[in-house]
Amino acid sequence: MKVLRTPIGDADIEGLTAGDVVFLDGTLVTCRDVGHRRLIELGMELPVDLRGGAILHAGPIVAERGDRFEMISIGPTTSMRMEKFEQEFIARTGVKLVVGKGGMGPGTVEGCRLHKAVHAIFPGGCAVVAARQVEEIERVEWRDLGMPEALWVSRVSGFGPLIISIDAKGNNLVDSNKALFDARKAALVDEIGRQVRFIR
Repeated sequence: MKVLRTPIGDADIEGLTAGDVVFLDGTLVTCRDVGHRRLIELGMELPVDLRGGAILHAGPIVAERGDRFEMISIGPTTSMRMEKFEQEFIARTGVKLVVGKGGMGPGTVEGCRLHKAVHAIFPGGCAVVAARQVEEIERVEWRDLGMPEALWVSRVSGFGPLIISIDAKGNNLVDSNKALFDARKAALVDEIGRQVRFIR
């Protein structure tokens, strides 16, 4: 079992290939649409040092229990929404692991290749399982954005499984799978067409 521990170094990233399954120990920060926009479009500095760190595209559900927070649910959100920001986000923050739902595009591929980072997919439908892997919410930043968009800084253990979808070599698992599935689909569509042509 491959485990990444923050701070994540270049050597940790270089040893990963698209399709690998890893788990995360250490610090994980939720950062989605508005967090990316504040840094890239508005020029605001992030209140969290992400060098060697990990972010999760997610809008968690958090309960306030007196002087502490409890993670109730932390399902990933669609990463592609952050595609237009991610290459510059990686370059400016030094983040090494970007986690979300679904794949990302060529900008993120280039950002990962140039700056030795990876994108990983957390399986959908496992938000409550993911919350159980959060040992403690250490703090929250930009709470003015509301619960989903705030930056929740958590300590996690065995967070995953995370499927590496973009590696630092420029491989994109989702794109290569799409090409493979499209190639298989053509033959299947022809076969189905032959079997049901009588209904035309």
